[in-house]
Amino acid sequence: MSTNQSTVSSIKPGFDRQLKNRTSIKQTIKNSLTMAYRGLLKIKRTPEQLFDVTLQPIIFTLMFTYIFGGAISGDVASYLPVIIPGILVQTVITTSIVTGTQLREDMDKGVFDRFKSLPIARIAPLAGALLADTIRYTIATVLTFSMGYIMGYRPDGGLEHVALAALLVIFCAWSISWIFAFFGVIARTASSVQGISMLILFPLTFLSNAFVPVDTMPNWLQWFVKINPISHLVTAVRDLANNGTAGSDLVIALLGAVVIVAVFAPITVRAYMRKT
Repeated sequence: MSTNQSTVSSIKPGFDRQLKNRTSIKQTIKNSLTMAYRGLLKIKRTPEQLFDVTLQPIIFTLMFTYIFGGAISGDVASYLPVIIPGILVQTVITTSIVTGTQLREDMDKGVFDRFKSLPIARIAPLAGALLADTIRYTIATVLTFSMGYIMGYRPDGGLEHVALAALLVIFCAWSISWIFAFFGVIARTASSVQGISMLILFPLTFLSNAFVPVDTMPNWLQWFVKINPISHLVTAVRDLANNGTAGSDLVIALLGAVVIVAVFAPITVRAYMRKT
């Protein structure tokens, strides 16, 4: 009798006990990779999700090159070293908008509510979605350079510097996707995420040096173009691919990407945790 009483008395009430709901870093990485694989399976089952990263590089490269090539550089061949890095940055950065849109759609469908019942790291669905989207950026990057090569683009920087330029664009696009993921978490609808993202990104990409030389613009506009982070990224890609060099624009682009992740990753995770 005394043994049973001591056993019962040793059991703490529910409000006094602390339930452990933490996962190790190793388990979090494993869960995130699993969720990234889920994202790849979604692409496999619905390949139309790749229309933007497969058709846009081809259409934009052909359209901008043959429309503006003769007017800006005199001929298409001379314009390719200017437009290919610009199209690359514009295409890949624009693709990062899809991260926030699809995240909002999954949350609206209740997919993340199901994930809450699983014994996985709560951050894994968010981290996995952003990781899976790097495949989309890679496809857009490869197609843009391939289309340029078909049209006669021969970067003097060599294959290794072209690869570095590609990695730079993919990393910067991944960092910017944290901004759109934040919009995806806090917005009410997927259409509002896309609308806000386009409103921010389109002026930044077109009011840059991606398509035309800065010195052809009005003086009042040049100051904005020169401080535009997209312009620094485009210049860094051109230096790497066309010349095989790395200057201050590369440092600025990398620092900007790191700052974006440092600022938006914590607030996106915090907002996501509150929603889920």
